[in-house]
Amino acid sequence: MSDPAPISLGVLPEEAPVALVYNGSTAAVMMASPFDLPEFLTGFAVSEGLVEDPSDVTEVTAIKHAHGYEVRGRIPEDRSSAMDARRRASVGPMGCGLCGIESLEEATAFPGMVAPMIGGLERYARAAQEALNAGQKRRDQVGAMHAAGFFDGSGLIALREDVGRHNALDKLIGALAGQDLSQGAALITSRLSVDLVQKCARAGISGLFALSSPTRAAVELARATGMTVMVLRREAVVAYTDKKEACA
Repeated sequence: MSDPAPISLGVLPEEAPVALVYNGSTAAVMMASPFDLPEFLTGFAVSEGLVEDPSDVTEVTAIKHAHGYEVRGRIPEDRSSAMDARRRASVGPMGCGLCGIESLEEATAFPGMVAPMIGGLERYARAAQEALNAGQKRRDQVGAMHAAGFFDGSGLIALREDVGRHNALDKLIGALAGQDLSQGAALITSRLSVDLVQKCARAGISGLFALSSPTRAAVELARATGMTVMVLRREAVVAYTDKKEACA
């Protein structure tokens, strides 16, 4: 048997420490793909409740250091208390969106209610999935990339990729700044956990679609917020926040 062929590091996905800094204070250090970093900073601020409106994040700059990246921005001074309450004290690995949270209560914090999802939006989910799959250029180049997309009745509006599923969603939320997110739904390639429901609710996203089953905690929280959660299975689009099976 011949020796295995060596793998070129050039075809592997990149990840690096990314410090998210608001008003000169570090709110989080995440292992992330080092692109779309201004969107990451804005999306994280919205999805973690540091601000309520993406326009509250200003003066955004990304700086490359020897061992990682720093993304700086300004938020209103009266939102600093929210940042202090949600501060992360350690590096969050790409598989976990809760590492470093100082209070366990934050892990299940109620993110607020969302508007009802637009009726019939599930009919466009398959086409959005196809467009999301076709649009994952970085995954095609290096593999091992999560994606998060946003769609409405007109089709897929935006998608973002990252080695971390939470980071991909944050980047997507940042990319959609200024749009009415209650008119569409998010579609993620990763497992659907409670923290992704929290992020979507804080961003005002009414529908969350995934390719694998949600956790019980995710469904319970989604029901409490009024969010629609659906899974695109091979045989049907299945709703987890009511008793109906949406469509084949």
